[in-house]
Amino acid sequence: MPKPRDLRVRSFQFAVDVVRFARSVALDDAALRRLALQLIDSVGSVGANLEEAAAGQTKRDFIAKTCIALKEARESRFWLRLIAASEPTVKERAQPLHAESSEIVAMLIPAIKTARSNPTRGQSQD
Repeated sequence: MPKPRDLRVRSFQFAVDVVRFARSVALDDAALRRLALQLIDSVGSVGANLEEAAAGQTKRDFIAKTCIALKEARESRFWLRLIAASEPTVKERAQPLHAESSEIVAMLIPAIKTARSNPTRGQSQD
């Protein structure tokens, strides 16, 4: 099944997948639980900031929120790498999530560049 192209839809599904992953890895280990909570915070922020960007009042607001989403996607990728390196038994399950975080990062970068380079994007066409 192809992945959705809409970043908001995709980031929401990514967050759902991460929550499921985090629940499974954090059951009996306090350190992994802490890392999993950090991961949930950052991945949730990706989607939340993209939702805010979509409702941005100005082009500047859109770009700022999308830049925050990019930072949070990169942070999510870090937490996934750390969890996988700290607990090798979950490395295989973390890999698709790590790949998805990289794909989201790769989608956000050109979205930001396009918004910055297009002088009329986000302006009223009245």
